[in-house]
Amino acid sequence: MHLLGMITTGALLVSLLLCNSCRLQQLNKFNYQLLELPNGGSEGFLIQHSAYTLSYNPSNLTANWVAYELTSNETDGPWSRKGLRFFPDPYYNGKQADNEDYHNSGYSRGHMAPAADMKWDSLAMVESFYFTNCIPQNAALNNGKWNQLEEKTRRLARQYGKVYVVCGPIYQSSDTLRIGHNGVAVPDACFKALLIQKDKDYSAIAFVLQNGGEERQLDECACTIDELEQILSIDLFYNLPDKQEKAIESIIVWDDWGFPL
Repeated sequence: MHLLGMITTGALLVSLLLCNSCRLQQLNKFNYQLLELPNGGSEGFLIQHSAYTLSYNPSNLTANWVAYELTSNETDGPWSRKGLRFFPDPYYNGKQADNEDYHNSGYSRGHMAPAADMKWDSLAMVESFYFTNCIPQNAALNNGKWNQLEEKTRRLARQYGKVYVVCGPIYQSSDTLRIGHNGVAVPDACFKALLIQKDKDYSAIAFVLQNGGEERQLDECACTIDELEQILSIDLFYNLPDKQEKAIESIIVWDDWGFPL
């Protein structure tokens, strides 16, 4: 039996609590220079976990965005999601969603940083199940085009060695639907922005998928980074040198992204 089968979820959670003091030290040294981090946007509480960083919105009870680097070596590993359920993020003391909010709501608990990207590390796998990394997602989207996009992201990481990822919900309605006793905000759409490096150059692409039974092909959901930034009112990949950022955010170099699927 693999070691993971011998370690209970409870034991993993205890290990998280035991490392709380060193994690707080890490948060006090927040790394704002990570290439995947956005700048600006809605109210947010920044949290830097071992494998991803997020901006948590206490009004929506979802992240504004979740950002991480996925390397080729991290696209697979021995750690399974078996036995894990979503639970509150111990590094945010305020109000969060819970499983009751999603019960009979008609929406799935949709990962932003997917569990399948965290098989390389036990702690990263557990952290992917924090409610701060979860949004109410239409089941057809969660199991369909969103899952396809996650799989494509892993293929890109294997192809280029690494990919920088920013993803999250999009709220556009003036009267946002809310679910559960905590009133978790249901997004109108979901976005994902990807950045890869080719030799000394960079290339970027973004996707906006409606939070319903998205039937368009992924290339039909694609847009430039500039177009996504206009929707989100945040600056993506702002740690790139200004000249490179400006050059890549207004165009899509389709050959870099392997379309069609």
